[in-house]
Parts: sequence; structure tokens; C-alpha cells
Amino acid sequence: MTATAPREEQLWSRCGGCATLLYRKRLRRNLDVCPECGVHARLGAPDRVRQLVDPGTFRPLPHRPADVDPIDFVDVVPYPHRLTAARAGTGLPEAVLCGTATLGGHPATLAVMDFRFLGGSLGCAVGELITCAAERALDDRVPLILVTASGGARMQEGVLSLMQMATVSQAVAALREAGLLTVSVLTDPTYGGVAASFATNTDVVVAESGARMGFAGPRVIRQVTGRALPDGFQTADFLLRHGQVDMVVPRRALRGRLVALLAAARAARPSATRPPAPRRPAKAPTPDPAPTAPADGDPWATVRLARHPGRPTTLDYLESAFDGFVELHGDRLGGDCPAVVGGVARVDGHPVMVIGHQKGHTTAELVARNFGMASPAGHRKALRLMRLAARLGLPVVTLVDTPGADPGVGAEEQGQAAAIAENILALTVLPTPVIAVVTGEGGSGGALALAVADRVLMLEHAVYSVISPEGCAAILWPDRSAAPQAARALRLTAPDLRRLGVVDEIVPEPEGAAHVAPEATARALRDVVRDNLLPLLDVPAATLVRLRRQRFRRFGAARASLRAGAR
Repeated sequence: MTATAPREEQLWSRCGGCATLLYRKRLRRNLDVCPECGVHARLGAPDRVRQLVDPGTFRPLPHRPADVDPIDFVDVVPYPHRLTAARAGTGLPEAVLCGTATLGGHPATLAVMDFRFLGGSLGCAVGELITCAAERALDDRVPLILVTASGGARMQEGVLSLMQMATVSQAVAALREAGLLTVSVLTDPTYGGVAASFATNTDVVVAESGARMGFAGPRVIRQVTGRALPDGFQTADFLLRHGQVDMVVPRRALRGRLVALLAAARAARPSATRPPAPRRPAKAPTPDPAPTAPADGDPWATVRLARHPGRPTTLDYLESAFDGFVELHGDRLGGDCPAVVGGVARVDGHPVMVIGHQKGHTTAELVARNFGMASPAGHRKALRLMRLAARLGLPVVTLVDTPGADPGVGAEEQGQAAAIAENILALTVLPTPVIAVVTGEGGSGGALALAVADRVLMLEHAVYSVISPEGCAAILWPDRSAAPQAARALRLTAPDLRRLGVVDEIVPEPEGAAHVAPEATARALRDVVRDNLLPLLDVPAATLVRLRRQRFRRFGAARASLRAGAR
């Protein structure tokens, strides 16, 4: 927004996006977002704090930055003169405002950068203030929220400003090691050394709508490469598509999204002074009810049911069987695979990290989601969320529904085999409860990449196999028309896998299968996940890992009892 009078005195502002003349009070009521075109004006740190925290709860940290001019820098004017002018213009002692507050009643420590102060540049004093804020969060055992707005490291302090990237990153690392949530909120603009350190090495990276982020600015890139930049380059939506941020959130929804993340982290690690949420007693183990087989009793009929386009997907279950889902995107390495979705949610009041394959119901949805076949970026996104869940003490629930991993050339070039292998290895040692539910197709290594779990559950008309019946027939039979025969030979149905010990429990489906009554299926899935999760919540992490390893170790021997059970 542009204006000629000081911002606090002006009655009207002109939008920098659409040039509409806006009444200042109306603009403030809309959180400085243009009601005509949606452009988000830059906010100073005090305004940002007022919008995010509970009224009256912000308490600035007592640290006061010292005057720093380590290299006696002078350009047009001496560096100390620039500091004096910035302090007079913003009313702030430095380019970051740090303090403690509550958001939705959840305590947190905040460090909010202010672009008005020398472009929000990262100098020694700024690095020290943010580090002190991180150390305060560690002492108080509360999450840290960083709101970034910066052009990068402060040139006037030379290489010492560069060192702040490592100083602050070390403080963030200490919080991650302690299992405390760290969130960065990228606002416009976030560049240079801030983008390449604490703005992007937190657990969750949220981009405000309209924000831009990158290591080098567009002007520098154009000068160096001599190339035109694509439309929307380095914008929030560009970052989301390329797996760099977890979500893009408009300003009006930002506080609510942060509150949801803090609530999940707090519920996962109750404080010593707050009693844990009441747990519904787990039901005593009971024998599986005899599932109703397909009408013709043929495994090939089960395969067809497992692939039915109306069968509920992971997003359907997240809408109906779980509560409060907040989706997290991206592998932070350049991709956001649409075939894998994940994020924090609640099941019967208990916070969990849910990760699952996503197919779709229509042809367009199936194509957009690559038929639920994850790319390496999808497996790496899942891996990132698994590790985040372990740090925060959240149980992991995976929903498996994939024909297999993406077999394309691009996936091979990006390391598909290594990505699957890394997921399997990580799940083997993940120090938090893991429950896997095969909801549709469980195809090969792409399924196992989400199914190394303490408890493996399977919907009645799902399938789980080393290869698809068509693939098996193409290799071992004269032609693919033998797929029904291969389906029988593979022993891929839930009752077969229950007898083999691969599956712990079969989840009954309504008459006619899941797609006939998706709401009833969702209720059954919710109940079985809850009942299998509750006994695991109090099991020590070392015991969980040991028992999980023992579970899969028993599949190493070709036991006669297993062969007999299969027959």
C-alpha cells in the first residue's frame, strides 16, 4: 500500500496491487489485506504480534541489543547513523521483536522480524536476540514461532553477520533435539541468509499468501543468468508446488492455523502441571469377526473391490474418521508429490500424524494424483513427517492404498529405490507408535514404505501383495489374462494375510463393501485405529522398536506352520 502521510495518520491508502483507494480503517479491519485484490501489505513487527497472539499476553524478552559496529563500516553514511535512523523510524531497538505469549491459550515464544528496520537484515544483535528467544523456549519447554521478513544477512557487519546463520540454526537444532515444535512463518520478503537458515530449517514452514522467498533475489538471478524468470517465480504458490513449504495461508487464517499446530504439539507432550487428556479404556482383544467374502468367494473379485473408484480415499477418511486435519506439504528438496498426503489430526481426541496414499474418484483426480503411486518426493515427504512425529511424540497412522510406487523414468532418476529403502529403515527404528491400515490396494514396496508398523490392520475387501495379479500373470503365465488365477495363487486377501501373520486385525466393511456406505466404514476405521493405538501410548520407545523388529524378524524363516496356514 502506498501513501504520502505517515501510516498512522493517513485516512486513505492506495493498494500497491490494484491501485484502489481504500479507507484506512477498513483496511486495518481487514488486517491490511486489500479487500479488492487480496494483496497483503507488509506489517511491522508490533502489528504482526497483535494479530497473532491472545490480547494482553505478549511479554517482550528482557534482552536489549548492544550497539554493534564490528568492522567500522561506512558507505554513503556511517553504519551507526543508519541504525539511529532505523530506530527512529520504527520505534524498535533492532530488526526483530522477541517475547512470550499465548495463542489460543497455548504458550509459545515468538521472534518477529521487521522489514522496515534496515530491510530486516540479520546482524549480530538480531542473531543474538533470536538465539535468546530460542533458548527461552527451550527453558520453558514451549514451541518457538519465527516470523521472517528479511533481505538477508547485514552487509554492514561483514562476515560476522554470516555467522549468525549458524548461531541461530544451532539454537533451532537444540529445540528439535528436545522434541519442541519450531514453526517459521515466511512473510514478504524472505531472502538470503535468513531464507537459507532458520526460516527453512524449522519443523513446519508456513508461507503467508503473497510472500516471496529464495536464496538469491530475482534481480540477482537475472543478472547472473541472463535469463527471464517464470511467472510467479519464488512466490508462495511457487514454493508450495516445489515442495519448499508446508502450506500457504492467507493472513486472516494464519492465527488459527498456528493455534492448531500448537494444540497438536501440546496435546502430544502434556506439561507436568496439566493432567493428560482422559483416555478411553481400550477394549479387550477379541477374535476377528468372520468377514463376509465377495459373493463368488474369488480373490479376483476382492481385487476389483479394492480398486473400485468409489472406495473412500485417504482424504475422505481424514474428513470423516479424523478431526482437525492440518495438511503439511513438500519434501523440502524440490517436490510435493500429490500421491501422498499427510499432516496432523486427531482420532477420538488423541493427536496423531496421518500419512496416506491418495488416489481419487474421477479420472481427472486419478491422473492428478498419479493413481496413488508415490514418487521419490512423496516418499521423502512421508519420511519428513514421520521424523517430525517422532520429535514431537506424535503416534503415526498410515493409510495404504497404492498399486505400487511410481515406476516412471523420472522416479528412477530421482532415486525411487533409495527413497523407499530409507522409509522402511526409518519406520523400523521410529521411536513412536505406528499403526498401518491397508484400506484398498497394498502394492509391493510402495505399500511397505508406509506399512512397517507395530500394528498392521486391513479392511475386509482390501488386498496386499508383492506384485499385482496382472504383473504376476505377465511374468509367470503365458499372458495377462491369467490375472484371476494369479490373484488366487498370491494369497493377497485379508483372511489369507491374517492367517500368515502379516495382518493383525481385519476391519469389517459394510454389506457391499466400503464404497456402498463410506460413513460406516469411516466409523469402523476410527474405532479400530483408536482401540489399537491406546495400548501403545504407554509403551516405552525402546520397547516399541524392539517389538517391531521382532515382528518383522519372524518373517525371515520359511516356517512350516505358515505354509500350512496358507494352505
